[in-house]
Amino acid sequence: MRVYVPLTLSGLAEAHRAGELGTGPLVAYAVTPALREWYLSDDIEELEYAALNRAALASLRLLAADPATARRRVVVAADVPDAAAAADPDRGLDPAALGEVRVAGPLPLAKAAAVHVDSADAETDVSAAAEALAAADGGDDDAQFVVDGAEDHELLWYATQELPNLV
Repeated sequence: MRVYVPLTLSGLAEAHRAGELGTGPLVAYAVTPALREWYLSDDIEELEYAALNRAALASLRLLAADPATARRRVVVAADVPDAAAAADPDRGLDPAALGEVRVAGPLPLAKAAAVHVDSADAETDVSAAAEALAAADGGDDDAQFVVDGAEDHELLWYATQELPNLV
């Protein structure tokens, strides 16, 4: 199963030093039954893109919680055995948990298939989105517009061999 692990650049640097994304359980995003039902598509590439975007939003939440880190969303795509990732059945169709899974055990960085990172030109919009996130969660439409502005920036794809240059 392909999972998308949300990080920050500082979290990516730590994962690079440690050789793993974490010891688990880790929050990640994947194509879950709830995500399939919400997205209404049978195209696996579209569904994986939706899971990637859910992880990018989770990365934005990490940025909002840590104002000192670089204002770029980071998502690591990794392959894990199907049994290693499980959705929380109690959260079902909770909009905040769509596509969310828990990855049990350690996740070696060697399992990473790719790294997705915002470009430098996205930093201003991502920074504004991180600052507006709490208000958007509270129902502020103007703040939600700012948060949506970060989604206008596509995450760039990097091969795992390029990781040393990213960190």
